Order: sequence, then structure tokens, then C-alpha cells
Amino acid sequence: MLLKLSLTGIKARLRDYVVLFSGLVVASGIFYMFEAMATNKNFLENNSMISATVIIFHLGTVLLSIITFVYIVYANSFLMTMRQKDYAMFMMLGAKGRKIAQLIFIETFVVGVSATIVGTVLGVGLSGIVQQLLVQQLDIKITHFTAINSSAVLFTLIFFTAIFLLAAIVNAMTIVKKPILSLLRASETPLPANRKSVTLGLEVIAGILFLAIGYFMMAQVMQLAFLALIIALVTIILGTYLVFHSILIFVLALLKRCENIALKNLNSFTLAQLSFRIQDYTRILSMVAMLFALALGAITVGLGFHNEIMKMTEATTTYDLVLNNGQNFRSSDLQTIQATADIAYQQKEDADTIYYDRGQFDQTPFIAKEFGTGRKVKKIHYTGEQLAADATAADQLRSLELPEQSAKKHQFVTSEEFAALPGEVTQLRLITVADFMKDKGALKELANENFRKNPTLDKNMNGMSQKTLVYEMSNAVFSGFEFMGFFLGIAFLTMLASCLMFKILSGAKSDIQRYSMLEKIGTRRNLLKQSIRREIGILFLVPGLLGVTHVLFGLQMFKSLLSEPYNNLWLPFLIFFVLYFIYYLLTVWIYTGIVMKQKV
Repeated sequence: MLLKLSLTGIKARLRDYVVLFSGLVVASGIFYMFEAMATNKNFLENNSMISATVIIFHLGTVLLSIITFVYIVYANSFLMTMRQKDYAMFMMLGAKGRKIAQLIFIETFVVGVSATIVGTVLGVGLSGIVQQLLVQQLDIKITHFTAINSSAVLFTLIFFTAIFLLAAIVNAMTIVKKPILSLLRASETPLPANRKSVTLGLEVIAGILFLAIGYFMMAQVMQLAFLALIIALVTIILGTYLVFHSILIFVLALLKRCENIALKNLNSFTLAQLSFRIQDYTRILSMVAMLFALALGAITVGLGFHNEIMKMTEATTTYDLVLNNGQNFRSSDLQTIQATADIAYQQKEDADTIYYDRGQFDQTPFIAKEFGTGRKVKKIHYTGEQLAADATAADQLRSLELPEQSAKKHQFVTSEEFAALPGEVTQLRLITVADFMKDKGALKELANENFRKNPTLDKNMNGMSQKTLVYEMSNAVFSGFEFMGFFLGIAFLTMLASCLMFKILSGAKSDIQRYSMLEKIGTRRNLLKQSIRREIGILFLVPGLLGVTHVLFGLQMFKSLLSEPYNNLWLPFLIFFVLYFIYYLLTVWIYTGIVMKQKV
């Protein structure tokens, strides 16, 4: 009987439960995907390149676990708020507290476990998609990967079941302990927004001060390290809370006093609606702003790491292809690439020395890269005479030579002296192409051929001389951050938007009478809908703007990891705001359907 009653309650609030259900499905799906990638032992043991991303996926799992826990607690409390009138009616009809607690437990647990099962199935599909994305991004062949991972399935089910078990117990105990009258009138009893001017002013100043300290500390991460992160986290959370607890109330009060704004259309009603329950929205708006910053920051930094792949490759290597004993490569071997420069430095050597023709370096200087101030990389052209005088530049040339040549001295002699030296002439060929990404596959084949023709070369020890291998190593690391950022961002966005929807929709029932009265006295429906759009728009916009501000200052922390953290910000911002706007439209549509009856 209790199960049937629980299912009936879920059906009655199906629209609200669908929002919760979809958010939980996405969260559990992404959670499973992270675990499936990080705990697939056969996959990791047989694909050493991918293993560099393991710790990244584990880090993503930890962050997702924390946010998921907070999200579930908030989401369930909102649903309990919407259902508490029903529970109060059951108590008035004689239902015992123990039975009500069992009813709440069943409802919470059924929705949670069902969402987890569906989310795990979704996660299996996501794992397969991510595997294909990793293959395309890393441009490698991987083996022993299976989307269905028993360890990941078990861990996901245990984690989410434990959370829902805890949430169900807390919800049941909270509802049962409340008086019946409090349950009946809870949604109609907002916290008072009127406070003393002095207190409000002090909170406004404190909020601005806390945010300023937090933003300053995020710029000092390189100097103060972990201490700066702790101070920034505490002060930004406090500042965010005070923004909604005082500054927003202060701004609403000013707008209500401005006749040009308040008396236009239904602005006075909209401002009154916001002021009526703004105190009750303080915590949820604060949490949404923080989640917004985390979500947008994760996507922004993730795409930023994608841009770092080629930047790091270019900064590390000068030439697109290095051919040792280049005389063994024919012109026909290089027809697969579009070379813009093919430099062949001739070599002769004895037991202690490698000899180079200095005239070749004077005609075509050797190019080396050096890091300048602000992580800027500059190219330096070295002639033969400069190489002979600069040990650092000579070391960069030495890094391109064969291992058995690394211990020998360099001698840069004239063309006549070089021709007179005994011994076989070999070539160190340094090739540059017009478009590295276009010729990447062919360059990789030629690099592998260079390893085959020179057995003393080792990919692990001498791989940094080949641009394609440097690209693959950078891609293996940064792609993990990229995927983690993207999927975490989507998970956070789903949760924050769902939580805000729950809070707004939880007050919709009490607003039906207000909108009905306005319509009865002749207010046009388009004005009522406009008022709804503006009210909900403000509730979405304010935490969004504060979250964007957090991100813009927070990117200071990634200057040590990203060469240009603010480059191309429009792309992640556009992606995020499109998804965020879709949630806004969905909320407006659901809310309008509740508070305004359809015309007959």
C-alpha cells in the first residue's frame, strides 16, 4: 500500500520529479564514465599513453562526488517542500509518523535508485563515445577497452545508493518532526526581507570586501600556494552569500523607490514578488552562483587545455621532422609531406669529435627556441661561429643527434677543412612543413622510419626530438583535462539549473492565486507572462553574472598551466550560456503552466 501511495505521489508531481530524475541520470552517467575510464586495468596496462590521464579522471570523480552530494541534498529538500502539504493532510487524516517516514523513504529511494540505474546505462554509452573521442584526439590505436566495467558499475551503484539512503533518512526525520501547521503553511511563510539599514549597509560592505579579498588571493596562488586557495575559497563563499543576503535586497529596495521603473507595466508586482521571498532564496542563489562558476570555469579551462596542446608542442620543438643519417632517405620518401625547408647539415666524426661544415650554418643558421619572460618563446638563429661559442645552443643541436654522438665534442670547421677530413659523410636533416596538422600522419611514419634506420635511438629517451611524438605526449595529458572539464561542466550545469528550477517551482502553487486575481481585474495575459519572464530572468541572471565574475578572476590561478587563459573566451561562454538559456526557457514554460490556467 505504501509503495502504491508513493508511486501515486510521484505521478502527481511527475513534472518536478522528471527534472530531478534527468539531473540525477546525467550525474550518475558522467560519474560512471569517469570511473570506467580510470579503473579499466587491462586498458591502462596495454595503453601507456592513456595512463597519463588516469589521475585526471580520478580528480574529476572526486569533484563530481562532492557536487553530486550537495545537489542531491538540495534537490530532495525542495521536493519534500513541495510534497509536505500532502504529508500534512495524511497526518490530519490519522496517518502515523512512522508510516509517513516510510512513505518519504520509499519515494526518495525509488527515484534515486531508478535514476542511478538509468544513469549507469547512459554512462556505458558515454564511455563508448569518450573512447572514440580519445582515439580521435590522441590519434592512437587503443586496445582492451570495454565500455561495461563491473568495478565502475558497482562503485557507482554503491555511491549513489548510499547518498540516497542518507537523503531519505534525513528527509523522513525532518518532515515527521515538523508540526502539521508548519507543513501546511511553509511555502506561504517567507523569511522577512526588511532589516535595519545599518545592518544591511554593513553586510553590503562586508560582501564587497570579502569578494575583493578572494579575487586578490586567486591572483596570488603562485606566491602563497595552498594558503591562497583556502583564503579565496572561504572569502568568496562568504562574499557570494552576502551578495544575495544584502546587496540584492538593497538593489531591489532602490528599484522599488524609483518610480520610472517601479510604476511601469507590472514591474512593481515583479519587484514585490522578488522582495517577498528573496531571503528564502539566499542560500540557493549562493550555491547556484558557485556552481555556475565551477561549471563555466571547468568548460573554459578544459577548452583552454585543448589550445595548449599545439602551443606546448611548438614551444618544445623547432623542426617538424629530424632525420639522423638523412642521406639514407631518398627524395621519394618525402613526397608524402609538403616541406617548406629541408636543411641537411653534413657531419664527419672520429672517436672524440663531430665535425660540421661551418659554412652551411652561416648560409642556413640553426634555429633554437628559448623561453623568455612571461612564458614567451623566441626563436634564435645561430651561425657556425655562434654555435662554437655558445654551449647552450650547441646542446640544443646535440639533442637532435644520435645517442652515441652525445658525448663527443663539436668542431665547426671551414668547407675546405671539412672536405679534407677523413671519414664518411653523414647528414643531420631538419625538415619544416607548411602545415603540421595536415602532414602529421606522414610525419609520424617518417619519424618511425628514422627510429628503424637508427636502432640506437630510443623513443622514450630521444622522442623529444620528433615533433609528432611531442604532440602525442602533450595531447595525452591535456586531452584528459579537456574531457574532464567538459563533462564536469555539463554535470555542474545540469545540477545548478535543476536546483534553481526546484526552488522557483516550489513556490509556484502559492502564486496561482496572485496571478488569477491580476487576470480577473483585467491585467492582460501578455503582461503577466512578461512579469514571469522578468522575475525568473532576474533569478537566473544574477547568479550567472556573479558566476562569470568569479570565473574571470579565477582564471588568474591557471596562468601557471595555461599560456593564455583568457584567449577565445567567447567559445566556452557561448556554449554555456546557450545551455543555461535553454534551462531558463524550460523553467518559464513550466512555471507559466502552473500559475496561469489555459483559456477555455
